[in-house]
Amino acid sequence: MGVFFFAALTVAIAWKLYQVRREPGDAPLRQVTWCLLAVALSYPLTSSTGLAMVADHGAAKIGQNLLLMVAVHFLMRFYLYSASDGQAARRRARWESLAAVIAIAVAGAVGATAPAGALVGSYATYDMTIPQVSTFYLVAGLYMCYALSASCWWTRRYARGSERPLSTGLWLAAAGLLGMAAACAVRAVFVVIRSQGHAVPHALTIGAALLLVLSMPLFVVGVSYPGVRARAAAVRLWMQHRRIHSQLEPLWHLLTETYPQTVLPSDPKNWRDRLLTRGVHRRLHRRLIEIRDGLVRISPHLGQHAADADLSSPEQLAQHLRTAAQAVRQGLPAPRNAIPLAKPQEDNRAADVQQLVAVSAALSTHCPNQPSERVTC
Repeated sequence: MGVFFFAALTVAIAWKLYQVRREPGDAPLRQVTWCLLAVALSYPLTSSTGLAMVADHGAAKIGQNLLLMVAVHFLMRFYLYSASDGQAARRRARWESLAAVIAIAVAGAVGATAPAGALVGSYATYDMTIPQVSTFYLVAGLYMCYALSASCWWTRRYARGSERPLSTGLWLAAAGLLGMAAACAVRAVFVVIRSQGHAVPHALTIGAALLLVLSMPLFVVGVSYPGVRARAAAVRLWMQHRRIHSQLEPLWHLLTETYPQTVLPSDPKNWRDRLLTRGVHRRLHRRLIEIRDGLVRISPHLGQHAADADLSSPEQLAQHLRTAAQAVRQGLPAPRNAIPLAKPQEDNRAADVQQLVAVSAALSTHCPNQPSERVTC
């Protein structure tokens, strides 16, 4: 599980670095990127294998906690830059950076002076009666509690003024931040109690750890939820446009075989257009333009006998389109001026597409079953 988490984190960082390169002036984006980088750098230190060979006094544990302090600091800065105007955000960020530097410097200095081996092991086994150990965890815990609480406050403020699905994700993220802040505050109280030589019930220690473990994925889910919903909607739209593109094929073939010049030029080497999601939307837009162009060109050839027909009916229009297409191929002159065809009842794109799909379906239904003749019969 840890390997998959680190791999996903690496992919997320690579994507954020790419976005920062494209938009270097986006301050909130930079804060998120630095936050993810700090988390990624702290993750390998959880095993402490590498640094333990160099220093045996818990250098890995010190580095891990300091990097986590850096991570929550940049998380808080993200909300500062997102919620405030540029000048106010920069001024507040400078003060927050100063507080973070002081807290990190104090925690690092105290941890570095701890006796050898005092910070080797786990939080539950540390001797908190050693002043350096208790001070290190107290400073780190209180600062993380402050930064997470501030981030939770900003998240709740955003959630109240947002609409779904963004508000749902923000409330989940706020709950995760509140849980992590509460876990840090509880552990800070435990540090004070243990520093006085008193024992903390094992059940309470497990409860605080469980709260932290559950809050972290809740925050990740909350942050990811709006993006996942947006991606899901994009996938549904992609599938819908792909289906419509296929449904329009009979009508498109009839018109483009009659008027090949209506086919817009394309680059056959543009393989990215077929791989990227937006390629489907672009191809559907092209097909709609080519169909409408073909309908304008073929409408004069419908003939006088179509004047009294109900051309709003997709079935009747399909019959007259086949007749007109044969007339064009035979070189017969156009008997009248262009008339609007497949005109939707409502003036919007969705109604227009629906009307064209209905005409295309009528063409496919009334043609013979042979695939090669289905649009030219």
